[in-house]
Amino acid sequence: MAAEIFETLDKRFKRLFVPTARLDHLYQGCRWAEGPAYFAASRTLVWSDIPNDRMLRYDECTGTVGVFRHPANHSNGNTVDRIGRLVSCEHGGRRISRTEIDGSVVTLVDSYEGRRLNSPNDIVEKSDGTLWFTDPTYGIDSDYEGHRAESEQAGCYVYRFDPKDGSLTAVADDFEKPNGIAFSPDERTLYIVDTGLTHREDGPRHIRRFAVSQDGRLTGGEVFAESSVGLFDGLRLDEAGRIWTSAGDGVHCYDPDGTLIGKVKVPEVVANVCFGGPKRNYLYICGTTSLYGVRLAVNGAKTF
Repeated sequence: MAAEIFETLDKRFKRLFVPTARLDHLYQGCRWAEGPAYFAASRTLVWSDIPNDRMLRYDECTGTVGVFRHPANHSNGNTVDRIGRLVSCEHGGRRISRTEIDGSVVTLVDSYEGRRLNSPNDIVEKSDGTLWFTDPTYGIDSDYEGHRAESEQAGCYVYRFDPKDGSLTAVADDFEKPNGIAFSPDERTLYIVDTGLTHREDGPRHIRRFAVSQDGRLTGGEVFAESSVGLFDGLRLDEAGRIWTSAGDGVHCYDPDGTLIGKVKVPEVVANVCFGGPKRNYLYICGTTSLYGVRLAVNGAKTF
């Protein structure tokens, strides 16, 4: 029942779900499920199973799951660009790759100032075609989610990549472990997760908020929210600008004013989320070993 799935912390959350909602358990068998990306044209969801070095695909019409790609260069975060192509963060390849319409896979970017990237983690596309991604060291820290290696960069940066001219710009360099990333519906605000707590006691476990200028510069960067259970990871926004973010006990929903208004309770640690379905009102949830889903009374922000 909805009362068991949803935890209302603020009355504003009550209108975001319906009484008959249920949490669908769509698949089990991953080691660390991540990076869901929804293809509207085929009504399919592709996501990463990082330690198993594969990508899986869920068919929304038939309910079946199959292997999309194996090996998959330990892919993590994924997105679908406005042409319908899959863009992936690869821990193993230490690159951003794109799967073309004909199925071929090309490298978009794999280095910054002549040195290899760490291990790109999460990525979003802006309406101007630029790709914004985070680059912590999780994929090179050990062989579990990639290939153990020394970092060639001076830090863990957030980047803006322009496929039109191939330019790569570090837009933020003061993160410990930049992770999930998402734009507000009007693209004037960028939310970025820092999970530095994984590497430093009392390290960051929060979401920061930046203002985005027309020329792609970031200003601000104040802490928007601190995680109350575990760590934030991936996040997406709905049409009203509310933030739906992964956490240790499910999915946390924040109002744009920074208030935690409610939770979707999930029986596993959640890594990432993605809106899907014909009306973008179905929230796909990557929860450690499983793929879950829940239908909501709100619609995800259009990103394709």
